[in-house]
Amino acid sequence: MREKEKYANDIWHSGFGRYLTKQQWRTVKRRDAATVLVAFFLILFLGALVFVGWFDASVFRCISRKPTLTPAGMPSEFPLRCATGNLKQTCPENYPTKHNPTTNPDRPSNLTSTCPSYFQWIHDDLRHWKETGITQDMIERARKTAHFRLVIVNGKAYVEKYRQSIQTRDMFTLWGILQLLRLYPGRLPDLELMFDCDDRPVIPSKHFRGPNAAPPPLFRYCSDWQSLDIVFPDWSFWGWAETNIRPWKNLLKEIKEGNSRTKWKDRTPYAYWRGNPWVSPIRQDLLKCNVSEQNDWNTRLYLQDWVKQSKEGYRESNLQDQCTHRYKIYIEGWAWSVSEKYILACDSVTLYVRPRYHDFFIRGMVPLQHYWPIRDNSKCTSLKFAVEWGNNHTKEAQAIGEAASNFIHEDMKIDYVYDYIFHLLNEYAKLLRFKPKIPPGADELCPETMACPTNGTHRKFMEESMVLSPSDAIPCTLPPHDPSVLGSLRDRKDKSTKQVESWENEYWEKLSKKQ
Repeated sequence: MREKEKYANDIWHSGFGRYLTKQQWRTVKRRDAATVLVAFFLILFLGALVFVGWFDASVFRCISRKPTLTPAGMPSEFPLRCATGNLKQTCPENYPTKHNPTTNPDRPSNLTSTCPSYFQWIHDDLRHWKETGITQDMIERARKTAHFRLVIVNGKAYVEKYRQSIQTRDMFTLWGILQLLRLYPGRLPDLELMFDCDDRPVIPSKHFRGPNAAPPPLFRYCSDWQSLDIVFPDWSFWGWAETNIRPWKNLLKEIKEGNSRTKWKDRTPYAYWRGNPWVSPIRQDLLKCNVSEQNDWNTRLYLQDWVKQSKEGYRESNLQDQCTHRYKIYIEGWAWSVSEKYILACDSVTLYVRPRYHDFFIRGMVPLQHYWPIRDNSKCTSLKFAVEWGNNHTKEAQAIGEAASNFIHEDMKIDYVYDYIFHLLNEYAKLLRFKPKIPPGADELCPETMACPTNGTHRKFMEESMVLSPSDAIPCTLPPHDPSVLGSLRDRKDKSTKQVESWENEYWEKLSKKQ
């Protein structure tokens, strides 16, 4: 609705604001005034149609919008250009092929910035191929479960699809990679990879031991400590159309606004969770912790019916409206859950049920600093204690919630998501022991070939997340591989978790003695 209001407002200010002033009416002849008046009501009528949704403004936006020009006459933005009529959609040739971050001297560069610490896990994820490198045969063996093969040659992307992913995961993952190529044109070397869009990792490390193990490199959204799957940011950073969750950049702003509506001390002093419990037994087990006539475990748990929400326009699914409790619960689904980053983005304390899987950023977060660890084998007692502790240590609890929120809003903003992908792919490409070539059956990808044939929410999210011009800065600097740093981080996590469990045991022991 905001976009429709803005569009109608733009029509008024860009057209009639210039023509219908009092002074001009005095100087216009009556017949000219009548002509202007007719034109006024005609365009006002069209604007109203756009406003109420009876007319698709993207028809004009897509076809007629031209690249904006710099004072020197060079394009500064490259919007979507869709073919009209029966013309075949092709990829424009005018987008820059080299990245020159000095083109805009008025904008500061991050030339000296160091990437957030969680970027170090890129080295760890790729260490299995450090000695042997990656051969064409290794990649072929990853095809068994892959949804698509991606090849980048001379800065252009080509895809060979093998099977349909869940919903549009593959589409928006590829869309995100295209935006990276637009953000840093010409910076990525040629590469070839296989991508699996399903949830759980499928490359167990126990099958690939020894110096010549040669595991197949396979990208996906999460992994675990027993698997070798390479972790990649998930599709929802560019929008989850099926659940009406907007692209990450603008959604983060909305969540930040939602955070400011209710101060932490004024929030409901219980643990909140809303989701689909039927995707895994551990979530079904969580429901036992809901408030009942017999017990109050300090939780308020709600079922999410996505089919119902879809029919009702997702009125109860706005993530920016869900930062109203002091505590929010994160629990995995079939594997890792997309909900993780949205929960951590609130200022609420995240009660993090012990996970099995990890995505690309959570390995940089620490218990007691960014979240409160919850046992997976006694959730109810663990959750009750966590809320009791937080309500009795409000200053410390609030600090944990704010630290996680700051981490997500600063170290996880979309610029760093792109930089993470850049460094992951760049380091991966260094390991290739062959020259990537375009597969005979592959299709060239560009924003026009992906977005122009689509419509509705999918098209809307693509346009919203589209990179319009190359970045004015180079990617952040990747921290060097330091196994001791990663090892100390693991130790710190273990110690913090054990500390919480010790407090919890002491709490319940004292309570049982009183009874």
